[in-house]
Amino acid sequence: MAERSFVEEVKKLRLAEGETFRGEGILAVTKALLESGVSYVAGYQGAPISHLMDVLADAQDILADHGIRFENSASEATAAATLAASVNYPLRGAVTFKATVGTNVASDALANLASGGVTGGALIIVGEDYGEGSSIMQERSHAFAMKSQMWMLDPRPNLPSIVQAVKTGFELSEASNTPVMLQLRIRACHVHGQFTASDNRRAAFTLKEAMENPQRDVSRIVLPPASFLHEQEKIKQRWPAAVRFIEERGLNEFFAEGADDIGIIVQGGCYNTQVRALERLGLADVYGRSRVPLYVMNVAYPVIDSEVVRFCEGKRAVLVVEEGQPNFVEQNIATILRQAGSTTALHGKDLLPVAGEYTAQAVMAGTRAFCERYGRLAPKAAPAEVVPAKPRKIIPLISEAQLMPLERSVHARPPGFCTGCPERPIFSAMKLVERELGQHHVSADIGCHLFSILPPFNIGNTTMGYGLGAAGAAALNTQADKRAIAVMGDGGFWHNGLTSGIANAVFNQSDNLTVVVDNNYTSATGGQDILSSKAVNATRSTGHEIEQAVRGVGVKWVKTLRRTYDVAGMRDTLKEALTTKDKGPKVIIAQSECMLNRQRREKPLVRKAIADGKRMVREKFGVDPDTCTGDHSCIRLSGCPSLSIKPNPDPLRQEPVAAVMDSCVGCGVCGEVSHAAVLCPSFYKAQVVSNPTGWDRLRERVRGAVIGWMQRRDAERRARLAF
Repeated sequence: MAERSFVEEVKKLRLAEGETFRGEGILAVTKALLESGVSYVAGYQGAPISHLMDVLADAQDILADHGIRFENSASEATAAATLAASVNYPLRGAVTFKATVGTNVASDALANLASGGVTGGALIIVGEDYGEGSSIMQERSHAFAMKSQMWMLDPRPNLPSIVQAVKTGFELSEASNTPVMLQLRIRACHVHGQFTASDNRRAAFTLKEAMENPQRDVSRIVLPPASFLHEQEKIKQRWPAAVRFIEERGLNEFFAEGADDIGIIVQGGCYNTQVRALERLGLADVYGRSRVPLYVMNVAYPVIDSEVVRFCEGKRAVLVVEEGQPNFVEQNIATILRQAGSTTALHGKDLLPVAGEYTAQAVMAGTRAFCERYGRLAPKAAPAEVVPAKPRKIIPLISEAQLMPLERSVHARPPGFCTGCPERPIFSAMKLVERELGQHHVSADIGCHLFSILPPFNIGNTTMGYGLGAAGAAALNTQADKRAIAVMGDGGFWHNGLTSGIANAVFNQSDNLTVVVDNNYTSATGGQDILSSKAVNATRSTGHEIEQAVRGVGVKWVKTLRRTYDVAGMRDTLKEALTTKDKGPKVIIAQSECMLNRQRREKPLVRKAIADGKRMVREKFGVDPDTCTGDHSCIRLSGCPSLSIKPNPDPLRQEPVAAVMDSCVGCGVCGEVSHAAVLCPSFYKAQVVSNPTGWDRLRERVRGAVIGWMQRRDAERRARLAF
């Protein structure tokens, strides 16, 4: 997979019975799948579950030993549809993808799967990308589980609980003939810990046996009249079976059950935060032993009525800690208590934030308010006036009143393109075209190129989803003098964009322009290989040109630029596409390898070559401070992190001059932008030679001598003119 190796992680997948596994939560999930006798795994990479996909891609020998089929699916919909193998056969299968965006893409397949039900265990591992670490819209997967009547596990974020949830998830699915979602928050995926491993095991029923003994059950196919019966089956058979299994196995947990007449109901994924808040309030010890009764819902859906009534019995009040909005769990518990005639007061979003991530600070504030109301904590006293100590001469004290708000004292740091990113010059060229032709509507897409909506480019009007850049501009196909521009990456192109964007534009005779950013990988998800990758992949078929696919669906006007760093060429091609008289959809494919992956591949090789004494040359760009005018257009049209400013060496000029920092990777785009925009000739290219040869040293001495002679002559001429 791309340029990163997971050799060390793969070794952990071979641990046997009784050995100790140490590592991340998402890697523990991978090991748990092997221990569960899974037959197939599929998915689409994305934070925070990419690690699972990447490790399995590098573990082909282990998978082959256990007869497991693994696929990097073209999309989340493809992955979810893979679970169809578990409908008729007792095959355990798992798929994984990123949070609500992945669930939304997979929704059609998941809805059909949940309707017909499954025979083998079907597990959907959802990386819940919610809260401050999120890169998507703030929604929860919980609603989909409720809508389609799939059970959702939300285990406590420690490795033993996560591993057990994987194994129990398959068993719950088989016991209730229902697919099960396993929700793992970002922190759960990346939490580190250990658990005692078990042996990996082969599936009791294999894919080969399924192929050799085809089975067919019309009642499992979502077609009337069977589809009308599925809804009744969910409620009358599958739900009761799931409830029995959850109760008998004790999947939900009770802590300090009879310790007090108040209690807290918390989602399993929020357990660590809740216990930490109680410990800070003096209501739990450092080992998590709480003095307040806790009901931990490791199964977020369905809510088990009998357990809720049991926990609330005899309690004056209960606090529901449910992260996210709407408050599905709180509403469900309120209904249960009302129907049971319970007098227990119920609190939740009235004391805790209505929306947003439940950080330790937020949970502690809500827990404090709840415990103060019911007399378990004394009301927080107003802070006493602090008498400042006598200032010391060595370390002056700054009173709290003098501190500026964080947003006023620290500049915002929006995300941006990496140093040397091949996507940056594309948007520099678009800004240059904008100067000539005016602004155009730009339909953006999911991926690194979405950073173009931020300074210094400020390009992009909307974004609708992965690979939906061209579709987002479909309505703007008018008879106006200007054409709409759509942008999508190569990952989004193969995920969804070819059909929903390009083919749709051909079918509807669109006259808009689509720019496909081809950087060789799905860079936004971690640099995985795709169909058009140039890398040779032993287990995947790569090297398929995007241009051929585009022409294959009927696009006539297609141009491929092999080097995006050619800003002038990129500018001219964009201008041609926006002004040509030819009708029909236009596609520009802008190619250059992702610099981050390129550096990951090349830097270790360069370091090794230097250590071996080989001559290596690294290109680096710089700015001549005597030539730079200080207008900083190069920075405004590039935004490269390696471009900065420094004081002007000319005492008669106040404007700071541009400077290139040592992080420069020598892509040359800053100089290209300056020349394409006719800014200034101040950029120069230098070569840094490691392990120089004798010829290199001689040439450098000659150069130094000639340049020194010219500088002395120039200084003497200036001195004569001065007198």
